[in-house]
Amino acid sequence: MTAIRKYWIALIFSGLSLVAFSQHDNTQQAGDQHEHPTGSTQDPNAAPSGAETAHDDCGHPIDEEKEGEFNAGETAVHHIADANTIHLVGDLYIPLPCILYAPGHGWTLTTTSSFHPHHHGSGEVSKNGYVLVHGNVMRILDPAFATGAHKIDEYRHKDAKKDGKSVILYYAIIDGQCKPLDAKTTYDGGMMGGGITTFYDFSVTRNVFTMLLTAFFLFFVFRSAAKAAVRREGQAPKGLQNFIEPFYTFIRDDVARPAIGPKYEKYMPYLLSVFFFILGLNLIGQIPFFPGSANVTGNISVTIVLALITFIMMLFSSNKHFWEHILWMPGVPAWVKVILTPVEILGLFLKPFTLLLRLFANITAGHIVILCFVGLIFIFGKAGTSVGGSISGLLAAIPLSLFMMALELLVAFLQAFIFTMLSATYFGMALEEPHHDHH
Repeated sequence: MTAIRKYWIALIFSGLSLVAFSQHDNTQQAGDQHEHPTGSTQDPNAAPSGAETAHDDCGHPIDEEKEGEFNAGETAVHHIADANTIHLVGDLYIPLPCILYAPGHGWTLTTTSSFHPHHHGSGEVSKNGYVLVHGNVMRILDPAFATGAHKIDEYRHKDAKKDGKSVILYYAIIDGQCKPLDAKTTYDGGMMGGGITTFYDFSVTRNVFTMLLTAFFLFFVFRSAAKAAVRREGQAPKGLQNFIEPFYTFIRDDVARPAIGPKYEKYMPYLLSVFFFILGLNLIGQIPFFPGSANVTGNISVTIVLALITFIMMLFSSNKHFWEHILWMPGVPAWVKVILTPVEILGLFLKPFTLLLRLFANITAGHIVILCFVGLIFIFGKAGTSVGGSISGLLAAIPLSLFMMALELLVAFLQAFIFTMLSATYFGMALEEPHHDHH
């Protein structure tokens, strides 16, 4: 048990390694907003035209509510998306640091409170050209607003087509003029609508805050358990130490040793770190209010980093025997090798892909289903116009949501275990020695 004192180092490393990457992914923006910058044909340096001043050309207000209409899917996706703010209740938000950079304009260091967020996390003022739209930082393309603070009348959006794809363009109404907005840069190669835009957001988002909170919480838990193990050496564990030790022995005896073999010890810090980190994030995501509600492991950027760490460790652990069976299998006819080798190489890269996709998809799907069940209240009630329908929706939503929350609690443990088990299996495959028959 005294060895646990070393594991918090790997834990903190794994958590902090996500910070620089995770803020580049926002589920809400991924499919919609990032297409806008290259799709806009408006010249920011041009004088306002009649199209700019006509609000109809900017689409509809983003908070516009149509009586009797409720889009459960859109609402669910909005609530699981990452954001630059943490919503408490009503118009009360916890401000988070904003670290923004625009080429040619330099750095802007502020907090989300400088945008004066109100209903749905939209800011009432701009700050050095930046605005807050539904909790996410965007930038005004017009350079006339690149400095100082400006009052925002309202935000609007509209659907558009770009390269055959449906995108959403966002605008800010300032002094009666319609100004196009730009989303943050995301490095996804355009696969999910991302690309290079006019600014970079290195802010501490809700997901990053939750990761840091989870990492520090687990650090103190493990530190306390390690101190108790030293203090009570030779005695039966109790309290927090008694709670942690079964997890430790389970990962060691039922995951690491069978999958990796005699060299398992050097992988224990990572396996324990990734297990408790994913489990902690999954459990804190079950809390529907602060400090929970963040969909961290349902953010594909986070699962990508975790899977890449496993993949890189597997490659550095690999031996000659491992690569022989990947590139040129011994004892197999040459013509079969020509077919099998590309398949084995593809399988090598599919390993981290399945890791990241399984965790991301399971956690995201659970959150969306729960939010859609809650949305039954508004669907049956026709967005508040039918009291009887709302009551029927409530009676249906409560048992379904409770069932899904119980299922998600199971999935929280299951997905942490599966990720850890598969990581150990990959390490074991890379370390496996050739088997020789003895006569």
